[in-house]
Amino acid sequence: MNAQQKSGREPYTIAIVGAGPRGTSVLERLASELRRTKNHSRPITVVVFDLDDPGAGHVWSTTQSRLYLMNTPAGFPTVAPERTGADEPGLSFEQWRLSGGDGAALSSVEARELKEMGRGSYPPRALYGRYLRHVFDRSIAALRAHEAVAGVRVERAEITSLNRGEADYRLRGRLLGAAAAGKGRDGEEFEMDADAVILALGHVPARLNPKQDAMAQAALDMGLTYQGPNVPTDVPWDRVPPGQTVLVRGLGLNFFDVMVALTVGRGGQFREVNGGPGRALEYWPSGREPRIVAASRRGTPYRAKSCIEEFIPKSVKLQYLDFDVIVQKVAEARLLDPEAAVRFDAHVWPLLHRDVLLAYYSTAAGRHRSRFNIDPEAFVKELGTILDAEHQAGSQVWLQGARRLVAEHAPELGFLDVPGLGHPFLERGFSSSKEYQQAVMEYLESDAIASADGEKSPLKMAIATLNAGRMVVKEMIAEGLISDESRLDEVQGWFEPLVEGLASGPPVQRIEELAALARANVVEFIGPDPEFGIDLPAGRFTAASPWVDAPGYTSRTLIEAMMPANRVLQSSSPLLVQMLADGVAAPFGMRTDEGEPLPGSGLAVKGEPYRLVDALGVAHRAIFVIGLQLSSVQWGTAIAAQAGASLEGSARTLGDARDIARELLRLSQVQELNQPR
Repeated sequence: MNAQQKSGREPYTIAIVGAGPRGTSVLERLASELRRTKNHSRPITVVVFDLDDPGAGHVWSTTQSRLYLMNTPAGFPTVAPERTGADEPGLSFEQWRLSGGDGAALSSVEARELKEMGRGSYPPRALYGRYLRHVFDRSIAALRAHEAVAGVRVERAEITSLNRGEADYRLRGRLLGAAAAGKGRDGEEFEMDADAVILALGHVPARLNPKQDAMAQAALDMGLTYQGPNVPTDVPWDRVPPGQTVLVRGLGLNFFDVMVALTVGRGGQFREVNGGPGRALEYWPSGREPRIVAASRRGTPYRAKSCIEEFIPKSVKLQYLDFDVIVQKVAEARLLDPEAAVRFDAHVWPLLHRDVLLAYYSTAAGRHRSRFNIDPEAFVKELGTILDAEHQAGSQVWLQGARRLVAEHAPELGFLDVPGLGHPFLERGFSSSKEYQQAVMEYLESDAIASADGEKSPLKMAIATLNAGRMVVKEMIAEGLISDESRLDEVQGWFEPLVEGLASGPPVQRIEELAALARANVVEFIGPDPEFGIDLPAGRFTAASPWVDAPGYTSRTLIEAMMPANRVLQSSSPLLVQMLADGVAAPFGMRTDEGEPLPGSGLAVKGEPYRLVDALGVAHRAIFVIGLQLSSVQWGTAIAAQAGASLEGSARTLGDARDIARELLRLSQVQELNQPR
């Protein structure tokens, strides 16, 4: 006898739209909460929709090339809390590794990768996708085994619309791929009703921005190849002709995927040599590579992560940036204005800036003692005295004193220009392309050496401290402590690009590979602040840098090395387009410090768990949002939950999943089913 037959009541139907990491987290927490809930009288039914393999989703597909690596060490990410006992729920990626796969039926390739992987490794994304699929399968099995669950279905389908029904929510969509295979139903439309809906959409397609769209249209008219922002595994790399120049805009994380797809992905090989950090590899071409010519505004790629096991070293301590200090300042301001919030530049950055400088010079005192003209420990103590003297949010008085101290007693080290780290070639001109290529090569080699030094590198420890501060800022934004205008103009305007370029880079392996490719003349760099265009008479894309005195580059192929924009108003997802058009959803409303309205990048939501808000400002009773579309109320939504971290802090996504699961179970027991939604 199933749950419905036992209770005699219609099941409470839960629809989860998206079976990637966030959808998997909701399923895992739902199974966990059911496990700890007694006397759950009303049965529930769960239906999961996704076009891609459940668990892994699109980005973490288990079938993608093993060349694409994770950009966080294996010990960091998770979609579930850490398991505390053999029969308990939860399972972090690190625990999955240590358990040898937790009983999963692994392929020989997966088993070998798992065996070779360490806590500080950067394994293939496909392997992380296998972990995600394992957690998904375990969660589905746990739900199906629970006496309160009437049924669980996983549908290979795309949901294209969501509206209110007569007594619930109505979803419409179409079956695709394996869901319709052999049945003659591919593309068949369907509809269903649900009592609750969870939107765990993840990365969705987006329209090109006006400049990109103009470039794409011109390319179409002229027979050129323009590749807009996309998930790297979706790009038809075979369209890029070998032996010809290809322009690549962007030197962030997606660039490294472009780089490997067009080199080792075409049969080239990296071989180890005894050149030391920065010169550890040489590249042996296959002859099928294009000539890759790349550029970004900063003129350099993201810095590599340090060769340590932790995402943030345990030795990093935030002495000045104190979450409670900001909470207290906001509480005082809200006595006069209930909606008061702090500004990042004025109240948060001065505290984090202190921590970064202290980390840099403290590490340098142990690593580069000869660069101080006084006892290094005495220098650090005096620096601490200066930083302590004005230890309050908003104060910048200390900065001049710190500059004087460095100029007097550590002139060889110089004062660390933290914001300037994001623009290493700022306003620096180069007399030739050769001079610029040499400057970038020195930058790459220096970065690899610093990464190899790990916690002994003053620069990498300063960056690690900056990264630790970013996690605190994420929490501040989620708690509404930083004003909307400050977040848009300051956090996202300059701090986010800075910390992304310094702390969110690839494993050092990628920098070594890029340096090898540059030495082999397979990759070349255009210069800072590049200007891309189209030469209409010649029928070519063009690119040049105003800071490099050299002829520009031309090509018939241009690749945008970036992901589609995560902005709901720019989304081309049929579901999001329909919901916004019909008023079922709305963009989050932000405001300037003067109260002027601004549309946010994410969906309008209310409360925790985050309920979707419609165009009239009314929150739906049972539509919940988790993940990337929460970008207006959370910052850094693409970053995975951190294993072992607080569910209110760096593992907030897991906290969101837990809160949704608890609310679903509460709602499923409510008797007044016809109350307003």
